[in-house]
Amino acid sequence: MPAEHTGEPPAPAPASITRVKWLAAPTSGAWLEQALAHPEPLLIDHAHCERKAAGVALQLMFRYPSDGALAAVLSPLAREELEHFERVQALMERRGIALRPLAAPPYGAALAGLVRRQEPQRRLDSFLVAGLIEARSHERMALLARHSPDPELRALYADLLASEARHFGLYWLLAERDQPRASVVERLGELAAAEAALLAQLWREPRFHS
Repeated sequence: MPAEHTGEPPAPAPASITRVKWLAAPTSGAWLEQALAHPEPLLIDHAHCERKAAGVALQLMFRYPSDGALAAVLSPLAREELEHFERVQALMERRGIALRPLAAPPYGAALAGLVRRQEPQRRLDSFLVAGLIEARSHERMALLARHSPDPELRALYADLLASEARHFGLYWLLAERDQPRASVVERLGELAAAEAALLAQLWREPRFHS
C-alpha cells in the first residue's frame, strides 16, 4: 500500500508538491535529469499519452455501455484529454516538431497485464490502473513545471496539473462507487507497488512513464 495513502479520495496538489498519495514511490532524480536533457522526445511522448488517455476513457465507456453514470464521467474526461493532446500538438507544430511513433517502454503493457479478467475485479483494476497512470503523470508534470529551463514548457505542465489531479481523483471515485473502500485501498496498494517497481530501472529513452 502507498505509504501515505489514507483511504481518502486524492485531492489536487499545488504545483510545488510532487508527492502523490496514490503512488508507492516518488519519481527518481535520474528520470528528471533524463527528461530535462531531452525535451523534444518527451513532448512527443506526452502527446501520445494524452491521446491514449482519451482512448482508455472511451474504451471503458464501450466496455460498459449500459452504465450511464460511468459515461457521464468519462465522456468529458475523454474530451479534455483530447484537448490536451491538441494543445501539445499545437506547441510541437510551432516548434517544428513532427508527431511520430516512438518505441514504448514496458510500463503501460505491464500494468494492463495486471488487470484481472473476471468481473467485477476487471472493472476495479481498470479504474485503478488508469488512475495510477494519471497520478504518475501529475507527479511528473509537477516536477517539469518546477524544473524545466524552458518557460513555455513550464507553463504548459503547470497549466495541466489541476486537470491531471482531477482525472485520477475521478478514477478513485469510480472505483469506490463499485467496491467497498477497504477493497479499493487494498488493491490500490498492490497495483501501486507494481507500478513503482516498473519504474525502478530507468528506461533507455526519455518517456513520460519510464
